[in-house]
Amino acid sequence: MRYSGFKIIAQALTGHRGWKPVWREPEPKRSYDIVVIGGGGHGLATAYYLAKEFGEANVAVVEKGWIGSGNVGRNTTIVRSNYLLPGNEPFYEFSMKLWEGLEQDFNYNAMVSQRGVLNLCHTDAQRDAFTRRGNAMRLHGVDAVLLDREGVRRIAPFLNFDNARFPIKGGLLQPRGGTVRHDAVAWGYARGADTHGVDIIQNCEVTGFRIENGKCLGVETTRGFIGAKKVGCAVAGASSQVMAKAGMRLPIESHVLQAFVSEGLKPLLPGVITYGAGHFYVSQSDKGGLVFGGDIDGYNSYAQRGNLPVIEDVCEGGMSLMPMIGRARLLRSWGGIMDMSMDGSPIIDRTDIEGLYFNGGWCYGGFKATPASGWCFAHLLATDMPHPNAAAYRFDRFRKGLMIDEKGMGAQPNLH
Repeated sequence: MRYSGFKIIAQALTGHRGWKPVWREPEPKRSYDIVVIGGGGHGLATAYYLAKEFGEANVAVVEKGWIGSGNVGRNTTIVRSNYLLPGNEPFYEFSMKLWEGLEQDFNYNAMVSQRGVLNLCHTDAQRDAFTRRGNAMRLHGVDAVLLDREGVRRIAPFLNFDNARFPIKGGLLQPRGGTVRHDAVAWGYARGADTHGVDIIQNCEVTGFRIENGKCLGVETTRGFIGAKKVGCAVAGASSQVMAKAGMRLPIESHVLQAFVSEGLKPLLPGVITYGAGHFYVSQSDKGGLVFGGDIDGYNSYAQRGNLPVIEDVCEGGMSLMPMIGRARLLRSWGGIMDMSMDGSPIIDRTDIEGLYFNGGWCYGGFKATPASGWCFAHLLATDMPHPNAAAYRFDRFRKGLMIDEKGMGAQPNLH
């Protein structure tokens, strides 16, 4: 069933009795050509592009919970491509272009809203760094506008410009950045993959891999063994746990990243705003709530919840930037599990085990990378060759000293 305005009207006139399930609930087959572990955004996007772009009809996605139960439904919905380094910028711009045509591509309203992403700067050195980043973006064909103090004031006059410690001196704006409804992304990719024949198998946890003579033959699950010629793992914060079942130790740590939403307010924010003096980023949802986040929790964890010190730290950052939000009520908070790599950049690569492939280490950049990650991982699974835009995301970069340290703060994952 294709969705359209006419379809909504027709269904309204007939009591909405003609809607069909968004995707099937199939029983797992004994074997597939490709099995993708993880029913989040990256796994579903991979399956969708495998079927649609690479003609792989015999594909399954196995998910231990339900579709959208992981990080794809636990983030702050921000999309952008304002990166600096050559290893990252082409990839995230590729993702941004896919976001721009996504709804028409899979015929689903993902609520793509390109309201702009504004990064504030507070020192002369930070302004110089933003100038460099903006120039790098424009050299790659990405939109970037460097704003002075008055340029920022025209966009967001409510900010605390004269903060004694962190006065606002300007900002770097990417007008094409913005937000996308995270749940709708999962549902849209799931529906699109199902339409192209992919089996989406929920409540099916991978408990092990069947590996013989250095080759992966499939996965052991709570619903039995599922054979596969190729297996791709895209499970975000659970990457280390799952790949350990294949005897692999990854250059990844798992940390909780909390997000928050306030009560509904009248329209206030023009787009996404990030605080350059502290790790705080905020946008406003379609319901009026301020959606914001900050640093990861300082300890390793697999729990989808955080602790009070980080809540206090994030709220202090928000108060410093916009004192008036101190009168708004915090409605709820939640946590996603970040797979933090050793250089702050992701991995999309084959493993040393034949037929086993890995996608992970997305740190803070997972949601915005969803379309490009799926496309590039599908390209790798289908062709055994890395996509040109993901050629730098290899395991061996750590051995060769070719790290992509986007933030430039050190080798500890919690610093990225």
